Order: sequence, then C-alpha cells, then structure tokens
Amino acid sequence: MSLNRLRAFVEVYRQRSFTTAARNLGLTQPAISQQIASLEETIGRPLFERHGRGVVPTGTADELASDIGDRLDQAEAALAQARARSALLAGSIQIVGHPDFLSEVVAPQLGTLLESGIRVRLHGGTRGEIERMLIHGEADLGVSGFPAADRRLRGEHLRDEATRAVAAPAVVARLRAALAAGTDLATFLAGLPLLSYGLDYPLIDNWLRHNGLNPELTTPAMVGLDVRSLRGLLMGGHGWTVLPEYLCRAHLEAGDLADIPGTAAGQDHLSYHLLWSPAALRQPRVAHVRHALIWRLYQQ
Repeated sequence: MSLNRLRAFVEVYRQRSFTTAARNLGLTQPAISQQIASLEETIGRPLFERHGRGVVPTGTADELASDIGDRLDQAEAALAQARARSALLAGSIQIVGHPDFLSEVVAPQLGTLLESGIRVRLHGGTRGEIERMLIHGEADLGVSGFPAADRRLRGEHLRDEATRAVAAPAVVARLRAALAAGTDLATFLAGLPLLSYGLDYPLIDNWLRHNGLNPELTTPAMVGLDVRSLRGLLMGGHGWTVLPEYLCRAHLEAGDLADIPGTAAGQDHLSYHLLWSPAALRQPRVAHVRHALIWRLYQQ
C-alpha cells in the first residue's frame, strides 16, 4: 500500500472533496480519483460515497483515518525536517495571526530564520480569518489565541500569557478611594468606558467572571483594530481594559498604567497556539519554521 495512496486518502477524508485534496497535493483530480479507487480495490471496500457537493466517508474510511491520519502527519513532518536539514531553505513563508502578538512577540524571534535565507510575510487576522487562510492555503502557519476549531487543522500550545486589568494610575486611585468608601467594583467600572479589541475576545469576559461580575451587562465604548490601539487612550485616563502582560508590562513598570484591584488579579491567562494544515508540513521550509517557532516561543 503506497504512501501516495494513503496521503491522497487522508487529504480527501479531511477535505471531503476530491478537488480540494488535489489542489492541496499539487495533483489533478483524476489522479486523486485513481489513487482512491486503487486503495478501495486493495482494501476491498468503498471508502467514500460520491455526492454532488463532495464526498461522505464510509465507516471503513473512518476507521482507516483513525488508524493512520495523525501517524502519517508525524511521519511526513519528520521526513520534511530531515530534508530541511540538507536542503536549501531559501524562499518565503506566510504566517498569519493576531497583529499585536505577531508584532510584539513573534517578530523578534525571526532573526535566525531571516539569516538562513527564508523570507517571512506576516498577515494580521481574527480567529476566523486565521483558520480560513490556513485551510485555503493562503498562509502556511497561524498563531492564534484559540485552539484549532476546524477538524482540517492541527495545532500545538505555544505559551500562556498572563493578563492584567489596567487603567491610568489616576483612574485606579479614584477606584481605590471609591472601594474604601463602600462603592462596589461593578458600580465603579460601569461608570468608566470599556475599551475592547473584538466583541468575541475572551480576556475581558474572563476577568469579569473571575471577579463575580456579569459580562453581559458590559458594553464596550470602543472596539479597536488590535490591542495596541487601546494603550494611548488608557494612559490618557480614558477607560479601562484587560491586556496581555507583554503589552502592558513596561507601562506598568514605568507608572503609565496601574493594575485595577480585583479578586482575580494575576490569575488569568491567555493561551496561544501555533496552527497549521497537515498538508503544509510536507514542505521542508514550513516544517523547519514550525519547529523553530515552537522551540523559540515555548522557551520564552
């Protein structure tokens, strides 16, 4: 049973489409159909039911995919890594992720890749845009504050980043005085503009819940393009928000921002994940960069 047949089967199974599988593997659709037909003949059972909009796996296909899917990915990634050690890596790689994390955390780790001849292209995107670009082959690797939700993608945890509820020192001083006078936290925060960076981002909701507050009663006064767009307003004394620590650590140390007191201070974390399509790791350059990013970002 050839590796090419198994690779074709796994790709069709994941994509539920002969056409998409052929595109991802750089083959024609008739070639994919022939490999699947040959595999079905070898097994003696049909693997897919053909429909107008694609294919539906049979029970035999489900069992085969469960047995070989991830193992095939691991074997091909290992082969790509071996080729990368002896092959010229020069070329470009597309990385998509949340703009603030790419700029503040990922970009400083790319020096050795650039020196090896790899050209890196960074693209900003929301959670949905990151997964869409990876699935459609518009990006090679993705960095997201969410694990992969689509079954066609794989991911690995990169790091946890502490989060901090912050505002200008003068605002926090007023808050402490109000709390000392008997005003509760929810009442005080309700009178401040909430600065957000996406209506589906979990940091603010998590902080509110951990402090016994109801996120549904809070409406952002501003939704920014990314987290960095909020810092200037915060330091000017306008509102409050929750930030990853890498975006506010220096400003807290310099006294430009201050922590908002709460029962969950220092307990919240945001997990970042590296995402990819298994088909992308067949390229030695992508496999090499994936390995380098996991090693460098996990060490930080």
